[in-house]
This record gives sequence, structure tokens and C-alpha cells, in this order.
Amino acid sequence: MTIPTDLSPLWISLKVSLLALVFIFFMGVSAAYWMLGYHGRWRSLLEGVLISPLVLPPTVVGFILLIVLGNNGPIGKLLMSFDLSIVFTWYGAAISATLVAFPLMYRTVLGAFEQIDNNLIEVARSLGASEWKIFYRVMMPMAFPGVIAGVVLSFARALGEFGATLMLAGNIPGQTQTMPMAIYFAVEAGSVGEAWFWSIVIIVTSLTGVVTIQDWQNRRQKSVSDFTSTIEPRGSAAKAFLEETTAEPLRGTGLFVTIQKYFVNFNLDLTCQLVNNSTLGILGGSGAGKTMLLRCIAGLERPTHGQIILNGQVLFDSETGKNVPSRDRRVGYVPQNYALFPNMTVSQNIAFGIPPSPSVINVDQLIQSQLEDLYLRGYGDRYPHQLSGGEQQRVALARAIVSQPEILLLDEPFSALDTYLRNQIEQTTISTVRHFQGLSVLVSHNLDEIYQTCGNILVLDQGKVVANGSKHEVFEHPARLKVAQLTGCQNISPIEIVNPHQILAIDWGIQLQVNQPLTNCWAYVGIHAHQIQFVEDPNQVNTFPCWLVSTSETPYGITLFLRFQSQLPVFQNYHVQLELLKDTWETMKQNLFPWLIQLQPRGLILLEH
Repeated sequence: MTIPTDLSPLWISLKVSLLALVFIFFMGVSAAYWMLGYHGRWRSLLEGVLISPLVLPPTVVGFILLIVLGNNGPIGKLLMSFDLSIVFTWYGAAISATLVAFPLMYRTVLGAFEQIDNNLIEVARSLGASEWKIFYRVMMPMAFPGVIAGVVLSFARALGEFGATLMLAGNIPGQTQTMPMAIYFAVEAGSVGEAWFWSIVIIVTSLTGVVTIQDWQNRRQKSVSDFTSTIEPRGSAAKAFLEETTAEPLRGTGLFVTIQKYFVNFNLDLTCQLVNNSTLGILGGSGAGKTMLLRCIAGLERPTHGQIILNGQVLFDSETGKNVPSRDRRVGYVPQNYALFPNMTVSQNIAFGIPPSPSVINVDQLIQSQLEDLYLRGYGDRYPHQLSGGEQQRVALARAIVSQPEILLLDEPFSALDTYLRNQIEQTTISTVRHFQGLSVLVSHNLDEIYQTCGNILVLDQGKVVANGSKHEVFEHPARLKVAQLTGCQNISPIEIVNPHQILAIDWGIQLQVNQPLTNCWAYVGIHAHQIQFVEDPNQVNTFPCWLVSTSETPYGITLFLRFQSQLPVFQNYHVQLELLKDTWETMKQNLFPWLIQLQPRGLILLEH
């Protein structure tokens, strides 16, 4: 290896690469951000154009640059009118390096952006954040490792650029000769030792950057998993971008929704309303359209047709084309996975939702108040990965509430919690929702959650409303088969009408007296398990002998599966089931068969299809 007397190729290469890196950074991040949200018909073509410098021979790229920027090219002529020229200057070398290294930055940053959970972006919008705030507070911090990797790779590629640079900038010693060109011409001149020197410099410089970023990423991952200290003081991030704020009183007339949303194999078509600061529970099976309804209200999905009005403000109207952005809807949205920003502490997550408005209450005081109200005192400096599922749920709820929403949308808020934790968090959430001065909508397929939390219930099935009313009305008097099934009626049989006050339960093989007038619209009869009781008098109305088929035990009770009229082997199907406490069962099982059970007329539910 021979150390050359002229080290200008080193300084020219560094100068060219660093200048190119400045352009590459802003161009690559901007292009990646724009392409992330673009899903038009020309996406594939644009993607091909943006990454083409990576796959085309450098000489082809250099030739195109020479044609465009040369003194006879369209841009070259324009520059010549100002007595400027790009050809055979180190600026030309920087432009060549920029174009060739740009695809590495673009693809790396785009990949980092695509790895960000879209729920985080949607929640940030629902909290009123602008696109710029979402970009620099959520996306860039989370994509930062990928951005840094793109910077290092692009710098290394720019440092080693040869073909395009030679075509546009030439090989002028002391002016445009970079290290790759010094290597090439040193080999041509027979100076192998000098070529070795420049090769080693490039290898060491490039590897240093790559190894440094890899080591930094490894240490960063370890610090996330073993985090113990160096957390930003509580509330300091909030002061940086918010002014003092307080929760102002909410006034309104309610939520009115009439929408249709069409998909290939599913259509959402419903009308519902919520008034008087009440709480609505949306119940339905998987794929019924529960979450889609919330997303339409929050502005995260655009309905095909219809109208959404919240407290007198039209949020969406297909006829007029109005569609208020999610950030301006004043909707507090808590998705199933809570979508806490992993790069922010608990305090910073809550502060993110505080709108910038004049107030006498300090941001720190507001955050601390929310932490205390939701039993999170002392958790302000923790990160989401350091919290349990219940703690994350409460932080998400606090963040939504401080955004001063007019309506809270909670999507399966307890689905990620175990049984013990769910019971605790349910009570906290119920208390929080009851004290919330606005409307609340809770989506769930869990009957207990809906019944405990909500005063009104909307039942969905395949995108349609099949029941809507108070929880007592919907649970105790379901009018349709599907509603009865979704609200937990375990015993249902098709019927035939015998006379105006008597029916035949076909599956059960028994005739029942009913209190309701009978019409041809009734197709089924149902009765809840807890409304069947054991009796001793066989002459009471709707009393029948039965035999035990099987039992199912829970920690605190037992379910009996019974069959009417005849004793059959254990493997035979049962007719009805009823629930008992274990103490009652210990006494009951001592009795000889047949047992007598009564299906009281007032407990029978007549159902339509």
C-alpha cells in the first residue's frame, strides 16, 4: 500500500457525499412519506421510476444526466444563461451521487414507515393532531432506526459512486476526482499500492458507518427491554408543544347515524341515534360491522352513502360531499390494542391528546389529575412496554378524555385482559364513562361488559340493526331469534301454534301455555337458563318431568343439561339447560328422577325469524 502525496480525492469524496446526503435525506423521506399514502393507479410506475437508479447501470444514469444537465441540455442551457455549469464540477459529482444513492434512502425509509402500526396514526388523527404533528411526533421517532440506516447506506453508496460521476463530472484531479476514480486511474497507471490505499479508505469509512449504526440499534433494543432510568421528567414534553388547557363543558344534542358502507362480501346499512349524554353498547358477533361503525363515526372510514351528525354538526354527508377530517371531529377513539405511542412515556402519551387552548390549568396538573383518577399515580415516566394490559387500557382512556371529545368510542376495551384484571378495569372504566360529560359508545361481543356499562344497546347482525333500545328491553324481550342468541338466551325451540294461548315447542316435544296473544309471526320460543326452576307440584302450569343428561361445572356454579319426558343415555342430546349455585346443586342431586321443572309463562319469549 502506498500513501499518495495528493489526498484531495478524500476531501472531494467527503464533500460530495455529505452534500449529496443532505439532498438524499430530504428527498428520500419526503418521497417515502408521500408514497406511503398514495394508492393510485400509477403507484407501480412511480415506484419503478424512483428505484430505477438502483438497478440501471451507473453509466446509463450518468448519460441521462449529461443529456439533461449538459451545456446543450434543457436544464444546462437554462443554467448557462446565468453563466452557470454543472458539467465537470464537484457539484455535478454531488448530483450524480444523489441520484444513484437516493433509492436506498427511499426504500429503507418507506419500509420503516410501513412497519408503523396504522392504529397509531389513526388514533393520533382522532386526537386532533395535524399531519405535520403526526409526522414529527409519531412517525419519525418510530421510524428513526430505519431513517438512520438509510442515511448510512446512502452515504456509503454515494462515497463509492463512480460511473455516473465520471460521465457528468469527469476526472479532474483536485476538482472532481473522487476516491473511486482515483482507484480506477491508479490501476490504469500501474500504481497498485495507491489503489490499495484508496480502497482501504473507502472500505474502512463505509464499514465504520454500517457497524456503528448496527451497534447503536442493538444497544437501543436492549435499552428498551431493560429500561430503568434516564426518562424525561413528567409533563416536560407536553410543555414543549401545548399551552395550558382545561376540559371545557360539552353541550350537544346527540349522535345521529344513517349510513351505508359497501364491500365485496359485506354491506353495512344501519340507522341509529344516541341522545342525552347516554352510553350505547354495540353488540354483535364477529364480522357484524361493530368496529366499522365506530371507524365511520371517527372519520377513519368513509361511508358509501348516508349522514353522520354529532351534537348538531354534520360530520359526514354523502349528498353534499362533506366529510370532516378525523382530527376535527372531537371524537375520543380507543381501539382494541389501545395504540399507545411506544416512543412516548405515559405522561407524553396523555399530553399528546391535550388540545392547545388557553386555560388556567397547567398541563402537568391535568396529566397528574388523569393519572390519579385512573389509579396510575407514579406511572407517568413509564413507557407502554412497561405497563400491563389494564394499565395500557387506562392510559389510552385518559389520553382520549383529555382531548376534550364530545363522544368516546371504545372498541372491545377489555378484550386483551385476563378475567381477574377485566373485573377490576371494568369497574374503573364504568366509573370513568359515567362521569364523562358526553356521549359514549362501547363495542363488545361480551354480554356482561355491555350490560354493566351501557344503558342502551344496539344489536348488529351482518351489517344490519336487529335490535335497538334500553338494555332491559333488549335483553329481557328480544323480538328476533338472532337477538335472543346474541343476548344469551340458551334455550330456544321452533314452535307450532296449537290454540290462541298454547304452543308446541317442537325440539322439546312439550306444549306450553303462554301469556302473549299468538299470531303467525312467531316462529320460536325461548327462555333464559336462570328462569327455569325446580318445583314439587306437578299440577302447576308448564311443569314437566325431566332427566339429567350432563353437567358443566364453573368455579362458583353448575349448568345442568336436561331432557324432557323420557330417560335417555348420557350421550343423547339435551332439551334445555339451567344454572344453579353449587350449594343448591349439592342438595338437588340427592333427589330421585324424574325431577320436575317449571317454565313459567312470564319467562317465555316469543321470537320472530
